[in-house]
Amino acid sequence: MFGQELVLRQRTEILNALCSSGSAEHLEQVLDILLSQGELTWEDYQNIQVSGRALHCNARKLLDLVYIKGEDTCGLFFAAFKRVLPDAKGVGTSSSGCSSTLEEKEEHQSTCTETLLTQRPSLVEKLRGCIDGALEDLVTSGHFTSADCCEVQLPIHTPCQQARRLLDHVRSKGESAAKVVLQFIQHKQEPVSPLSHEKLTPPKEVLKYQKKLSSSISAQSCFLSTYGGTSHMSLDDIYTDGQLELAHNCVDVNGPLGLEDIVGAVGTVNKEADTVLVSGEAGGGKSTLLQRLHLLWARGAALQDFLLLFPFSCRRLNSEQRELSLRELLFQHCCWPDRQQEEIFQFILDHPHLILFTFDGLDELKQSFSDEHRLCCPTQRAPVHILLFNLIQGSLMKGVRKVVTSRPEAVGPLFKKHLCKEVLLKGFSPSGIDCFVRKHHSDAHVAAKVLESLRTNTALLGLCHSPVLCWIVSQCHKELLGCGEGSLTTITDVYLMILQHFFQHQSSQKNTTGLCWLQQHLQTVLHLGKLAFDGIGATCYIFSGTDLETCGVTEKDICMGFLMRSKDMSTHTEGYEFLHLTMQCFFAALYIVLSDNTDRSTIPKLFETQKMKEAGQSSRCFIACLPSTDQPQRPSGGETAAAETPNRQITATFVSGLLSQRHRNLWLHCCPSAVMEKRVRQVVKCLSKGMQKHFKSIPQPVEGEKKSMHAMPGFVWLIKCLYEMQEDRVAIDAMSKLEVDHLKLTYCNIGPVECTALAYVLQHLRNPVGLQLDNNSVGDVGVEQLLPCMHICNSLYLRNNNITDEGIRKLLAKTIQCENFKKIALFNNNLTDACTQHFSRLLKIKQNFVSLRLGNNNLTEKGAKQLAEGLKCNHSLQYLGLWGNKIGDAGAEALATALENSKTLVWLSLVDNGVGSAGACALSNIIKNCTSLEELWLTENHITRSGVESLIQAMQHNTHVKSVWLRNNDLSLEEVEEMKQRESRLIL
Repeated sequence: MFGQELVLRQRTEILNALCSSGSAEHLEQVLDILLSQGELTWEDYQNIQVSGRALHCNARKLLDLVYIKGEDTCGLFFAAFKRVLPDAKGVGTSSSGCSSTLEEKEEHQSTCTETLLTQRPSLVEKLRGCIDGALEDLVTSGHFTSADCCEVQLPIHTPCQQARRLLDHVRSKGESAAKVVLQFIQHKQEPVSPLSHEKLTPPKEVLKYQKKLSSSISAQSCFLSTYGGTSHMSLDDIYTDGQLELAHNCVDVNGPLGLEDIVGAVGTVNKEADTVLVSGEAGGGKSTLLQRLHLLWARGAALQDFLLLFPFSCRRLNSEQRELSLRELLFQHCCWPDRQQEEIFQFILDHPHLILFTFDGLDELKQSFSDEHRLCCPTQRAPVHILLFNLIQGSLMKGVRKVVTSRPEAVGPLFKKHLCKEVLLKGFSPSGIDCFVRKHHSDAHVAAKVLESLRTNTALLGLCHSPVLCWIVSQCHKELLGCGEGSLTTITDVYLMILQHFFQHQSSQKNTTGLCWLQQHLQTVLHLGKLAFDGIGATCYIFSGTDLETCGVTEKDICMGFLMRSKDMSTHTEGYEFLHLTMQCFFAALYIVLSDNTDRSTIPKLFETQKMKEAGQSSRCFIACLPSTDQPQRPSGGETAAAETPNRQITATFVSGLLSQRHRNLWLHCCPSAVMEKRVRQVVKCLSKGMQKHFKSIPQPVEGEKKSMHAMPGFVWLIKCLYEMQEDRVAIDAMSKLEVDHLKLTYCNIGPVECTALAYVLQHLRNPVGLQLDNNSVGDVGVEQLLPCMHICNSLYLRNNNITDEGIRKLLAKTIQCENFKKIALFNNNLTDACTQHFSRLLKIKQNFVSLRLGNNNLTEKGAKQLAEGLKCNHSLQYLGLWGNKIGDAGAEALATALENSKTLVWLSLVDNGVGSAGACALSNIIKNCTSLEELWLTENHITRSGVESLIQAMQHNTHVKSVWLRNNDLSLEEVEEMKQRESRLIL
C-alpha cells in the first residue's frame, strides 16, 4: 500500500496516537523531524502550529498537508512517526510497506539559521535543560529583550516546548542570533543525567513495568482529582501554575521556579539529603501540583532523569492497618508488576537515583514525624508511617529523591533537618487567577463577567489567590454575579455560597429563594457535619460505608455532591472523602454551630491557642465533646496528628464566620436563638482571651527603644477569626489591650487573605503602629488589602514580598494622604523605574517623610533621576537606601545634586550600584555641604583612587560625618592602606 493511501486509511489511528496522551509533544517531535528534513517549509510549520487551536485540529492540518505533498512526503512522515512513537501498533504498516527512511543531515550548512532547522530535533533536546543560559547569552549579546525571554519561558509550556519557542524566536532575529545559540550549545557542558552517566540499559521487564506504571499514573492523573474531581475536569484544560518560591534565598535563581526545579539542584541547602518539601496553605494547590508532575512524567514530558515514579497519598496510607515491607508498599499501593517482581524490586534497590517517590499530604498522617524508629532493611515489615519516615530521613533507600507536600505549620524542625530544600507554593498570582477563571469557563463572556466582578471586590480577589477558593467562585459564578458588589468578603461567605449552590442545583425545588434553603437541607448538613466532625477528631479523611451509616449519611446526602468516591489502592475498596479538606472543616463547623449533640466545651477547646502536643494531650479537641460511645478509634502510642492544630484552626475560623451577625438569619429556624447567642458569646470570649494571651507575652522595651511585639502564626489565625465575624465591637474589644509601637509579623505566611484580615483589625487601634511584614507573600493584591489601615501605620516594612510597581502605585496614592505615615522599606521586591515617579510625588508632598529604602530592586539611572526631582523639594528625609540597584554614575550624580544642600539627611546607601569615580566625586559634594550626614555607604562599587581622593577632601570640610564605607572597590592593597592612614573615618 502506498503512503498517500495509508495516510487516508489509517487517519483515525494516526490522530489517536498523536493526540490521545493530551500532550502536544509527539506531534511537535514529528514536526521537528519533518522541518529538519526539509519536507515542511517554515510557512507550513506556522500554519500547522497555530497557538490556541486544539491539538487534534493541528494534527489534522499536518495529515492534510502531508497527503497533498505526495508519496515521498507521506513516506518520510511515517518514518518520523515511527521514530517518535515506535510502539504505535498498526500504524504505517501494510503488505507492501512504506520504505522511506530518515537520513541525518551531517553536511555543513551555509548559514546558522539553516542549521537551526536541519538540526532542530537534536537542538531541542540539547536546549531543554539549559534554557536560562541560552537566554542569558542572547540578552547579553543584545538579540533578546526581557519581553522575548518572558514569551519563551511561559510557565504553561514544557521545557521542550520552551526550547522550540526559543529556536523560533532566534530564527526571526536573524543570522547573528542563531550563531549565538549554536555557540552556546557548543560550549555548554551538558549536565550528565544518571541514565547517560552509567550508559544504563534497563532490563526488558523493568521497561515493561515502567510502561505499565506510566499508563496507570497517566490514567489517574489526567482528570483533576481534588475539589473538582466530580466534574471530570481535564487537568490539561484547567491546570494553572501557582507561585513557587524557595524557602531560603538563593543567588542562583533567576526568575520564577518551574515544576522541574522542584526536584532539580537549584536551591539545595543540604546536599546530603534527598527529600524536597513543598509547603503551602490548605487549598493552595499542592495536590494538583503533584498530579501535574505525575502526568508530565507519565507522558515523557518532564522528570525524564527518573525511570520510575511512585506516587503516594498520605490520606490513603492512613487507612493501611497492615505492616508492610517496602516492596509491598511500592507494588500494592502504586502498580503491581505482571511478573519478575523480585528482579524489578532488585533493580530499584540497585539504582535509587533513578527513582522518584512523591508523598502528598504529610500533614494528614495520623502520626507526627519521628526519627525514633530506625529501619534500614527494605524487606522488613513495619507500619506504613515508619516506612515513610525512614524513607524521608534516608535510613531506607538512600539516594531516592522524595517530594513531600504539607501545610507549613504541620512541619517541625525535626523533619526539616532531613530536607535538601523547601519550596513554598503560594497560590495564584493575579495573572494566575485570570488564567484559571478563563480556563474554567468555556464561554469567554462569562469569564470576563466573573473577572470584572472580582476586580470590583478586592477582598474577594484576595481570597481567590487560594486555588480552592478560586474554584468555588468560578463554580458558583451565577450566584456570584447575582449577589451584588461587595457582598462576599470572607471565606465563610464563599463556602456558604457553594453550600447553597450545591443544594439548589440538586434540589427538586429549583426556585427555592430566601433563607429557607438551609432549613430544607438541615438533616443533610447535620449528617455530613457529624461525619466531618468525627473525621477531623480522628485524623480521618476517607470514610467507609460503615462510617457513613454511623453518622446517618444517606444516598440522598451523597448525591448532593459534597462527597466524592475514593478508591483504596491497597484493598481496592471504595470509600468517600470530602471534595477538599477545607470543605470537611466547613461541615465540621456547621455541625458545631447547629447540632444539639456537642458538649458545651466544644467551642472553648476549639479555640485553645497552645498546641495540643505542648499541653501533653493527644488529639482530643473534638472527641472529648462526644459521648464515649461515639468516640472514634485513635492511633495508639499517644502520637499527635500533625494535621490536628491546622484543621482545628480552619474549623474555628469557619465557626467564627458562621456565628457572625450577618449570617444569623440563616439559623433562625435551624437552632434555638438562646443556644446560638450562647455560642456567639463563647466565641467572642475565646477570641478576647486568645488575644490577651498574646499581648501579655510582649516583653517590656529596653530603655530608649520602642515597645515591639513579634507576633506568632497563632496571632494571625485569631485575627482571621475576628475578620470572619465582621463585627466591629468584637474587634475593638479584642484589640483594645494592644499597646505597642511596632508590630512584627515576619515569616508568618501573610498573603492577600491575611492582609485583608490584618487591615480590618488594625484600623481599630487607638495609636499609630509600625507594621513589619518582611518575608511573606503580600504581593500587589495584598498591598491593596492593607490600604484601609494605612492611616494607623507610621511605618511599613515589606521586604521580599513580590511587590511590583502597580502595587506601589496604589499604596502611595493612599499613604500620601496619611499624616502618620513616615517610613517605608521595600528591599528585595520587583520594583523598576516606573515606581519612582510615585515616590517622587510623595517626597514633594509629604514634608514629614523620614525614611525610604528601596534596596535590591531594578532601579537604574532613570529611576534615580526621577527620585532626585522629589528629593530637591523634600526637607524631611533622613534615611535613603538604594543598595543593590543599577543607578551608575549618572544616577549618583543626580542624587548628589538633589541632596547636597539637605539639612536632614543622616544616612545614604548606594552599595553595589555600579558607581565609579565620577559618581563618587559628585557625592563628595553631599559630604562637603550636608551638615546632618553621618554615614555614606559606597561598598561594592567601582570607585578608583581619584574618586576616593575627592571623598577625603570633602571629609576634611565636614567633621560631623562618622563613616564612609568603601570596601570592595577598585583599589589596590597599597592604596587601601594609604587611604586608611590619611582618613580614619574611611571604612576600607
